[in-house]
Amino acid sequence: MRVSDVIHCVDRPCTDVRHDLLSVPDVDISPASVRMVLVSEAAAPRAEDGYYASDAGLFAKTTLQAFRDAGTQVNGIRELMRSGVYLTTAVKCAKTAYGLVTPTVHTCSRLLQRELDLFPRLRALLLMGDVAIKAVNHIARCAGEPRVIPPGSTFRLRGSAYFWRGVRVFPSYVQAGPSFFIETSKRRMIAEDIATALALIDRDGARRLT
Repeated sequence: MRVSDVIHCVDRPCTDVRHDLLSVPDVDISPASVRMVLVSEAAAPRAEDGYYASDAGLFAKTTLQAFRDAGTQVNGIRELMRSGVYLTTAVKCAKTAYGLVTPTVHTCSRLLQRELDLFPRLRALLLMGDVAIKAVNHIARCAGEPRVIPPGSTFRLRGSAYFWRGVRVFPSYVQAGPSFFIETSKRRMIAEDIATALALIDRDGARRLT
């Protein structure tokens, strides 16, 4: 299945994003193979820096380094995919400013919901930053469910285990982009969260990253 064939934004109502940089993962993947989904903030500000553009792109480069920090020897995004890891963003278009307004996150969460629903054997959901957390909380509330992640600083929240629809959910920090190389304390915590999630899917029988 090619994800971009089934996930579409039709009306593009958001005002604080670049619609010309709309990016739904254009990858062919077996939905049943996905055990872990990593959700970061928004699409890359340059198409060539998206997760699946190339391993030399910024999002791929920082994400691969985050997985290496977590103790793996992964060499490329396709290797991550073969191991049951899928990468996406909460907002499918690139930002026009530093932040994103809440209506944009809520609107785009409809696409994220359809995307997550594709994966029947999902075991771990990594929410990389406040936008990803807000998006998933909104999906849950729209379904009449309680918040997935409670309010509070990510630093304090990381000490607890959260579950949503049988999936372990990890609140973490944004790993995609240039700030990854600057904020060393967050980089360490990102590595810890990824390592914990990988251990979970390893126990579930996913192909192991060494």
